[in-house]
Amino acid sequence: MMKPLTPVVLILIMFFFLCTTISGQPSAPAAAPSGPSVPTGSSSGPPDITAILKKAGKFTTFIGLLKSTQVDDLINNQLKSNLDFTIFAPTDTAFSDLESGTLNSFTEEQKTALTKFHIVPSFLTVSQFQTVSNPVNTVAGDSVEFPLNVVSNGTQVNITTGLVNTTVDSTVYSDGQLAVYEIPDVLLSQGIVKPLAEAPLSPKPEKASSPTAYAPSKSTGASAASSDATCLIHYAPTVASVGVAVLAAVGLCL
Repeated sequence: MMKPLTPVVLILIMFFFLCTTISGQPSAPAAAPSGPSVPTGSSSGPPDITAILKKAGKFTTFIGLLKSTQVDDLINNQLKSNLDFTIFAPTDTAFSDLESGTLNSFTEEQKTALTKFHIVPSFLTVSQFQTVSNPVNTVAGDSVEFPLNVVSNGTQVNITTGLVNTTVDSTVYSDGQLAVYEIPDVLLSQGIVKPLAEAPLSPKPEKASSPTAYAPSKSTGASAASSDATCLIHYAPTVASVGVAVLAAVGLCL
């Protein structure tokens, strides 16, 4: 006949089953890290304009201009200094819509002006386009040659330059320091497309005088000789008449 289990044994058995049940349960999944609410060019530090445009995937030509003119370095370095910018980025389709050969015909100076004309040295939200003072200053410089007018009615943002009328299609990026807006047209102005002033022509060197310039030519000598001969022929009858008269006078004397 089996002896009844003691209280100590019962406690040990219950503890064993309790440990086995707890260890067999799956652990709860770890919470996923929350990503940034606004896309950035890097995980830390100021935004990178090239990385932002690359991530958007339709600004290859504009990225090429930023790099070839080194404007991307200018923007990124000033972003590191906590300066603000607003960039109107034309899509690849916008550049394709330009007249054939337009971009390739530009000088490096014109390409730099074109790139800078799409950049405003201040941060502008969509709502601020309703109250912004026009013409808006751009990194290109003088607002007379580079006029940029931005007007918003609350639902649509219109941009005019004197040569181009376009709109803001969407917001590519905005973080309080840098705003990037997609536009369907390339912004052109008189300051970009006007022909460069021609450099003044240097005066041509005076042609050196020929060493024979003052030497009498053969034709000149021949003319002189011909003139002398003509004179002799002209005075020959007179000389002959004088000679006959002299001989007659001598004969009378004899």
